[in-house]
Amino acid sequence: MHPTGHVERIWLKRCRRGPMDAVAQAEAVAGRGLAGNADQGGRRQVTIIARGRWDRVNEALGDYVDPALRRANVLVAGIDLEATRGRVLRIGPCRLRILGETRPCERMDEGYPGLRAALETAWGGGAFAEVLEGGPIAVGDAVEWEPDV
Repeated sequence: MHPTGHVERIWLKRCRRGPMDAVAQAEAVAGRGLAGNADQGGRRQVTIIARGRWDRVNEALGDYVDPALRRANVLVAGIDLEATRGRVLRIGPCRLRILGETRPCERMDEGYPGLRAALETAWGGGAFAEVLEGGPIAVGDAVEWEPDV
């Protein structure tokens, strides 16, 4: 049995260091990332955070912090991202390969003091991935790991 989850939120970044716009759906483009997002191509095509980790970050901070401040593209619930480098995640019809852990930067503390430190442990900053197979993704879509081969 493979754990399944769902997409809780999606954000697109208008420009480098720009605001994160919440959207109900986005188009994942193979080898590029999310259409309309400032970051295209390269290794960090899509950034993903997990609801379970984010809840623990909020507990550590003793406050509710909007996950948009993490500046990731997708928030998933019911899936853990820790130590998943090399695994393939299905989001709706799309396939994304996790390439590594997203390390929090100084921008996190601009959004909420202490956020960077709270994200430092156990893949708290989420993961970054490349899009292997594109397609539409939407809030509510199923998220699951492909079986390891």
